[in-house]
Amino acid sequence: MGAVIGKVVSSEEIYRGKAVSLKREEVLLPSGRKIYRECVVHRGASAIIPVKDDGKIVFVKQYRHPVGEVILEVPAGTLKPGEDPAVCASRELEEETGYVPGKLTHLLTIYPSPGYSSERLYIYLAENLRRGSQKLEVDEDISVVELGLDEALEAVKRNEIRDAKTIVSLLYYKLFLESAKT
Repeated sequence: MGAVIGKVVSSEEIYRGKAVSLKREEVLLPSGRKIYRECVVHRGASAIIPVKDDGKIVFVKQYRHPVGEVILEVPAGTLKPGEDPAVCASRELEEETGYVPGKLTHLLTIYPSPGYSSERLYIYLAENLRRGSQKLEVDEDISVVELGLDEALEAVKRNEIRDAKTIVSLLYYKLFLESAKT
């Protein structure tokens, strides 16, 4: 698992932005066939399942332009160059929700869209939350919503929560963490 099966023959950066760049690459497959791929290069991000002492999970509600909707999701944000994913998780949690984690546990690392993006998403559980101060960036318009786990899973079932990182985070929490407590 994770073995390299293709060799990059050529690579051209087509676009470089603040958060991502786009490359067009020629790849030689082990079969000898050449293919072309476009790849969004992303430095990675951290997502957080913030669980309050009363069991409520803290979500953010915000407009996401690429899908043209206001969506409910777990807090998350892009790593700064060279930033440790755990540092990013703590920073983003406070910036977006105003909560600071007393305990932060790495749960898993996923590839949200490996068909076209290099992004790695580090998912953390934040517990023993204490109040800090929300520090939204100029381009963020975020409101905080708190739901119990069962309420959140019902929202997934009703297709009201459609964000992949949030669904993966909630299912992981339910299947592997909450069940371990009982």
